Amino acid sequence: MTAKRVLTALAATAAASLTVTATAATTSTAAPARPAACGAGYVGLTFDDGPSGNTTKLLDALRQNGLRATMFNQGQYAAANPSLVRAQVTAGMWVANHSYTHPHLTRLSQAQIDSEISRTQQVIANAGGGTPKLFRPPYGETNATVKSVAARYGLTEIIWHVDSQDWNGASTESIVQSVARLTNGQIILMHDWPANTLAAVPRIAQTLASRGLCAGTISPQTGRAVAP
Repeated sequence: MTAKRVLTALAATAAASLTVTATAATTSTAAPARPAACGAGYVGLTFDDGPSGNTTKLLDALRQNGLRATMFNQGQYAAANPSLVRAQVTAGMWVANHSYTHPHLTRLSQAQIDSEISRTQQVIANAGGGTPKLFRPPYGETNATVKSVAARYGLTEIIWHVDSQDWNGASTESIVQSVARLTNGQIILMHDWPANTLAAVPRIAQTLASRGLCAGTISPQTGRAVAP
């Protein structure tokens, strides 16, 4: 082979190599990135009115399905079941204040409101649930007095964006559909005791995962769901 032919062959080989490299680079750039598990953000799963006789099963279901939630406990039930408050913490849940006896706080005096909130703070702390930083008024009913008393105890008032209606006999399917309406940062109201809510937990996990959402904690600063 002449020198000229050798040079021509080498040039062709180099050009082919460059073409392959360029093609590979283009393919690599065009390939879609694998979405992060929580790419669409975080939502707040909340369960009111515990701890109850259903709490252990609920905690097992949440843990088995990789979910964490905020448990808005009533003080009277926390006082009666301190071991279940500790179980909530052990299961990775966050414990919050939902008053002592679940009254209509807006109908009470400031002193009565103070008693409802302060006793619950103390009972939860004594049970090993830590000092709550979040407070949900019963029925979502609040006013300036309720807010000011809660703030005195360093509590951020948390209502909800979506009501699952599980307290009103909502079916498991309906509860799952309620969860499907959540978007980044939003919070859903559920309860500790309904059988349909317990049955919905595996599908809640599937629904969130399919939408790229994860169960997060609730920020005391913003009142919205964020990464744990």
